[in-house]
Amino acid sequence: RSTPRAPGAHNVCRLLTRRTHGFYARDAGVAHRTNLGLLRQIVCQESTKFKNVWTTHSASPIAYERGRIYLDNYQCCISSIAQEPRILYQKPKCSKSEKIEDALLLECPLGEMLPSPSDYKSSLIVLTVQNWLLRLSADSGEVLEKIYLTGSCCKFRYLSWDSPQELMVVKSAQNKLPAAARQVSIQQSVLFCLAVFQVLPLSFIGMLEINKKIFGNSVTDVAISNGILIVMHSMGLVRLYNFQAILEQFLRKWTKKLNWRLETGNARERTYKQLEQGVLSNNIPPLLFEASSLENAFQIGGYPWHYIITPNKKKHKGVFHICSLKDNTL
Repeated sequence: RSTPRAPGAHNVCRLLTRRTHGFYARDAGVAHRTNLGLLRQIVCQESTKFKNVWTTHSASPIAYERGRIYLDNYQCCISSIAQEPRILYQKPKCSKSEKIEDALLLECPLGEMLPSPSDYKSSLIVLTVQNWLLRLSADSGEVLEKIYLTGSCCKFRYLSWDSPQELMVVKSAQNKLPAAARQVSIQQSVLFCLAVFQVLPLSFIGMLEINKKIFGNSVTDVAISNGILIVMHSMGLVRLYNFQAILEQFLRKWTKKLNWRLETGNARERTYKQLEQGVLSNNIPPLLFEASSLENAFQIGGYPWHYIITPNKKKHKGVFHICSLKDNTL
């Protein structure tokens, strides 16, 4: 004989079911999704009217970070928080050698003592054509810190976060041999270099080389995110490795030689040498996970962990599969 269910038991079962799928009433993600839902309703309702308050044009890409609009390759910064956008700063036109390749907004961590008063204010870390890392004041564009990535043949081009506001990754362009070297069948084994920095204070941790002899000849691209090394191969194969384990077990000891000298203003300049000495051993690190996805499209996250892929067939372009990382359940 079935016994009557206690009052509220249905809600408890429903809550437990939601928890197994990663939904928590006090989860920050739930609040974020609720806020986005409210914003969508406001924006999309028929009674909402818009008016043009400001227009601008740019020959180069326009970037946006936390209420700041960047034009002219980060030379012009505009605040979008006011009722009408206003210019925060406009830097003089720079030469091609000073051109900014990529940038990240850096904000002060809470509850930590930092070496300089300027570290407590938002700043922009930029990477230039000549392998300079510059930390600029987000409000004035003043150069607060300069780091030159020397001692390496790599041409660094991209900035990204491993852990947001904690570990930064500086990625090189893909190394390619000159045409003359290719004609005599010289093989290029190192495809990418990844220099890892801790931020605030900005300090070099080590450099990782992505070598075809270790990861295979089919490597096409690489990224680091949330402690995971993501290696992309031709034919849509994506392989994940534990980057923290690589740092702890496979990176050799490196030498850091620091040249400190004061420049005009409060900028600190440092030169790091021998970046190339932190490299992988000849053994491939342990493989965590692999998946096949069209055009290497792959995202991972959530709690519990899930990943999103597109089936590796052209007819499935625009189709996304959300799968459990634990058992690959769709």
